[in-house]
Amino acid sequence: MTARPIILDVDTGVDDALAIAYAVRSPELDVLGITTTFGNITVEEATRNTLIVLEKLGSEAPVVAGAAQPLTRTKSEYPRHIHGEQGLGGAKWDEPKRRALPGDAADFIIEQVRAREGRLTLVFVGPLTNLALALRKDPGIAGLVEQVVIMGGAVRAPGNVSPYAEANIYSDPEAADLVFRSGLPITLVGLDVTMKTLLPYSRVEAWREKSGEVGRFFADMTEFYIDFYEQGYPGIGGCALHDPLAVGVVIDPSFVNVERVRLVVDTEGETLARTAERPDGEPNAGVCFGVDAERFLEHFLSRVI
Repeated sequence: MTARPIILDVDTGVDDALAIAYAVRSPELDVLGITTTFGNITVEEATRNTLIVLEKLGSEAPVVAGAAQPLTRTKSEYPRHIHGEQGLGGAKWDEPKRRALPGDAADFIIEQVRAREGRLTLVFVGPLTNLALALRKDPGIAGLVEQVVIMGGAVRAPGNVSPYAEANIYSDPEAADLVFRSGLPITLVGLDVTMKTLLPYSRVEAWREKSGEVGRFFADMTEFYIDFYEQGYPGIGGCALHDPLAVGVVIDPSFVNVERVRLVVDTEGETLARTAERPDGEPNAGVCFGVDAERFLEHFLSRVI
């Protein structure tokens, strides 16, 4: 089996870190690089956290920093109550020994797509700014990507930052609008399915007990995230695996059921950042509406720690 080349774009908070672990520990995937952006935290913090997580995992995957701000808006507040003050929950860490590569994420994406015409999958689990910037620089890459898997949006489910909007799309709705208009082969892994994936507290506690230093790091990190979920959904006993599910869909598309639909992104008004279905026009995305949550969870757990 030939590993599938991917670029993973992250704004590394807790579930991004879990997605990174899932990706680099899955032999089906060849992680050519990890690009970073603002979102859960600043791009500088996301870059640092990505390097920390890779160091814990013993991975030398290249890291390239990207967008610090949305395309047209200004972002100054970050959801540190969800992912922790530094983005890695309650985990303790040292500054990473490695640094990000020189250069910019958008240029790295263009370079890798051009080098592997039709044979590269892009996985975006944060705001879509780096991809939008790459498309602005080189619109031709839209026809050269095998697949773009996006963790974002809420099509037939409620949003998580407003009744309409999911956080990644809300962080840069103009970037999302550009991406959905680009002609890229998009698979959307949104709240319609990710809120059905639950990582139970008991399974995280087992990491601490059985998996040494790496297990303790990931348990301390993830339990902070679970505590946030417990405040919002008392008795839930776990957290949603938003970003890891996007990686899982690349590894095994049968984890989800997909419908082809026409999506537009609202860029103003009360419904800002809504990913809305439109009955008219050609479908521009495959949207995940069903998930085999238990089978996905077991696969994720078999790889990540």
